[in-house]
Formats: sequence, structure tokens, C-alpha cells
Amino acid sequence: MAKTLNKNLSDARVNKKDEFYTQLTDIEKELKHYKAHFKDKIVLCNCDDPRVSNFFHFFTYNFKKLGLKKLITTCYKNQTADLFSQNNSEKAIYLEYSGEKNGGNVPTIDEIGIRHLEGDGDFRSEECIDLLRQADIVVTNPPFSLFREFVAQLIEYDKKFLILGHQNAITYKETFTLLKDNKIWLGFDNGGIKWFGVQDHYDISTESRIKIENGQKYFSMGSIVWYTNLDIQKRHEELILYKKYTKEEYPNYDGYSIININKVSDIPIDYKGVMGVPITFMDKYNPDQFEVLGIANSARWIGYECYTKLNGIKIYNRILIKNKRL
Repeated sequence: MAKTLNKNLSDARVNKKDEFYTQLTDIEKELKHYKAHFKDKIVLCNCDDPRVSNFFHFFTYNFKKLGLKKLITTCYKNQTADLFSQNNSEKAIYLEYSGEKNGGNVPTIDEIGIRHLEGDGDFRSEECIDLLRQADIVVTNPPFSLFREFVAQLIEYDKKFLILGHQNAITYKETFTLLKDNKIWLGFDNGGIKWFGVQDHYDISTESRIKIENGQKYFSMGSIVWYTNLDIQKRHEELILYKKYTKEEYPNYDGYSIININKVSDIPIDYKGVMGVPITFMDKYNPDQFEVLGIANSARWIGYECYTKLNGIKIYNRILIKNKRL
């Protein structure tokens, strides 16, 4: 899986950008769970051309329903109303939208009020950071290759957020530390394959990750999930356990008194010790039910060492957990 992710990110670098446009259906499926968080809030979409972004479309169409105070959107090196800019403008645009004024459901160009940035619209630039300071919640699909920097900035400025990222970002040192400390968690809609719109000339080496619908080319990066620090009901739901521990079914890793578990549904109900579970566990993680201790194979920096070998054969990364209820 890690090799696949690296290959996909390499494809993005070869294409000189990771400009993937999120489908409206994926946005709607996730955002419907967060309505209470948005009342009287300023939302920033800081990786989105407001005239073509589906995040912008969602928030403008649902502006009144969500009770938003303001919507701010920015884009990178683009001043043309083109779904896929060539990023050949040294400057970019942004807007501040405070609701429609002409009685319609969708804002007009006059109501949008496009404004020009002095710089290129990079989320790390000072003028974009000034916009970030104004915002209450950031919602966007950040560049996957800059995921670490993007999250670090949100944490630095103490912002609430709901963003997309690759599932393997769970294993990044910075991301995992935040997950372990319950400062961020996974959102709702983390199953299945998410498809992102890309440019027609976008070169993708894996055919199974390409599809074309109605003339639009789409690319799948693999397991894409939502990361957030907005409290949701899902993270307080009890994971139902039913299996009993046996030495035969749950072997220890070579040299450690830590049992291996291949599926989240196989977590035993009666085991008191440390367990190694797949990274998909974080989608079911209830901090009241489990304690996350570390991550195997990279765990030295969090003080809990473990290497996942079974009879000399290395298996994929595991999250190390204990059941708090026992």
C-alpha cells in the first residue's frame, strides 16, 4: 500500500501538481454530519478556485441552511474561470461571500465579488494566513504532497477543520501523534473509492485508477479519508467485540508479547494486553473504549518499540492498542 501511495504521489509530482477536484457527492455525504458545527461560523476553503470548486458550490448553495456567517475561498496561481488552471498566473484570486442578496439559491457573479491577491495564493503565504486567521473552520482538499505542512499550519493557528487526505497519512509521525493524543480523528465517509477530477492530459500509469464519465477524466488515489477535529457522534460509538482470545488465532510478534490482529472485527473481547491492529482501526477508534499506545515499526519516537514480524516474515504496519474496559 505504501508503495502504491508513493507511486501516486510521484505521478502527481511528474504532472507538476496534485490538482485533484473533489466530487460534489463525496462532499455532500460527509458534510451532512456536521451541520451543527457551522452556525454563525466563517468557513475557509483555501485550496479551491471559488468559481469552479465543488466545496464552494456546496457552501454557497447551503449557506442559509447551515447558518454560515461568511465563506472565504482562495486558489493557487489562477485568475481564469477554468476547472483546471495551468497555474501560469503569478497571482491568484479569492472571495468573501456573505450570502445571496437577490433572492436566488445560487450566487451571481456580482454577489461573489472576486478579489485579487497580491501573491500566488499559496496557503503558506502571509496574505492567505491573514485569511486563515479570520476563519473558524477550514474545509478543503489540500495538496496530498503537502499534507503534513497543511495540517501543521491548522494546528499552529488552532483552527477547526475537515479535510481530505490519504489513509496512509495515519502513519506519518506528525499525523499519528495528533491522532494518538486525540487532537484529530477520522470523519464519517471513509469507505470505498473516491474519484477526483483531473486534467485530460494528466498522465496516470495505473489504468485501474482512471475512469472517464461524460467526457471528464477521473483519478483514484486509493484509500482517501476525512480528517477532522470537529467532534462527531461516530467517535463515541462503541466498537462491538464478540471473539474470544486464543493463542492459536492470535500469535505474538517475534520477540514481543503483543498479539497480531489482521481485521478490526477480529479484536478479541477479553484480551487485556497490547494488540497490533490494522491502520483501518482509526476509523473505528473510540477513545473511551481503547487506548492508542503507538504504531509498530516506527514506534521508537513515541517510546513504544515493536516490529511486526511473524515467524520472520514482515507484515504491514500495525497500530498498538489496549482495551480500556479490561
